[in-house]
Amino acid sequence: MSTATGTDRGWLTGSFGDRESSEAAYQDLKNRGYSDDDINVMMSDETRGKWYGKDEPTELGSKAPEGAVTGGVIGGALGAVAAGIAAIGTNLVLPGLGLIVWGPIAAALAGAGAGGATGGIIGALVGYGIPEEHARLYEEDVKNGRAVMGVRPRNDEDAEYFENNWRNNYRGEHVYR
Repeated sequence: MSTATGTDRGWLTGSFGDRESSEAAYQDLKNRGYSDDDINVMMSDETRGKWYGKDEPTELGSKAPEGAVTGGVIGGALGAVAAGIAAIGTNLVLPGLGLIVWGPIAAALAGAGAGGATGGIIGALVGYGIPEEHARLYEEDVKNGRAVMGVRPRNDEDAEYFENNWRNNYRGEHVYR
């Protein structure tokens, strides 16, 4: 287990196969004092539509459309979008990939040129400190209709708390720290 603190601390990541479990994991993070600037979420546009398209949006479900930046541009121009995303902490919609991302990792994906580059999602995740074997699982999870969530826990107590809840209470899969 890492003894690092602050931004040196590793990621806790996991994927969730339904709206209820992803909402519960997200709300658990919020209840423990984590903000949207701390929480990364990725899901396909199709998944977002299935989970949130017909019902009243919840806090998690409303994140994608609020101030979303559409990343239909390919290559270097996406890198320019990254600075704006990082500065305002908004969301990124990548229609070419059918991907919705919010949280700090949105800038990493935009900077990686994920809108037009094969392997952009995996590369951005790896660049953000997620081991490649986990990044590959998460890419598949998103393609298969799951939501992927990640956070840098502030301390070991939070890391253990979230890891246990995600696995045991919220049906999280591929939960790693």
